[in-house]
Amino acid sequence: MTAYALFIREETIDQSELDLYASLVPASLNTHSPKILAAYGEQEVVEGPPCEGVVLVEFPTLELASAWYHSPEYQNAVQHRLKGARYRGILLAGSDN
Repeated sequence: MTAYALFIREETIDQSELDLYASLVPASLNTHSPKILAAYGEQEVVEGPPCEGVVLVEFPTLELASAWYHSPEYQNAVQHRLKGARYRGILLAGSDN
């Protein structure tokens, strides 16, 4: 069943940390078959508080999404994202209806 990783940036704290994250994260995407569906595009928040940006990544399965998130390559990068901004991150199983 298809799965998604959803990241919502709520507030930037340190842009230099986000820049470092951006330089490191591509190496983590070489495995686990991700497909970036949306990344910081135009948005309309229709419920809840405003946010700075949203990223949506598709994976073939929830297990692959979790394996990517917890991989050493991504964990090396994610520490800089978390130092650089307040985010919400969600791994979500899709619906194969």
